[in-house]
Amino acid sequence: MAYDLKLAERIRAELKGVPVIEKKMFGGVGYMLNGNMACGILRGDMIVRVSSDKYEKLLKRKHVKVFTMKNGPRAMKGWLMVEPDGYKTAKQLAQWVKIGVEFAASLPLK
Repeated sequence: MAYDLKLAERIRAELKGVPVIEKKMFGGVGYMLNGNMACGILRGDMIVRVSSDKYEKLLKRKHVKVFTMKNGPRAMKGWLMVEPDGYKTAKQLAQWVKIGVEFAASLPLK
């Protein structure tokens, strides 16, 4: 399994009413708003796109780490990976989805 299907169901439910497009990418799935990725899933982790002014603060949260492709050395600034314990509750998941959607909505249309 390339990504957590139950997490995908939870994110879809959280995004209900938001005009996102679900797109398979990098062995996982991304949720695109106006052509910009808001959040996604890679294996069991949630990927969240965040603004540069919030990046360092959010990176300090428990169960959050730098996003790298295939555990490569290059960090993807502005992208975070949230481990399962960081999105376990509905409230936690809703907060991460909101952060990603708000940032994606602030970007120019693609």
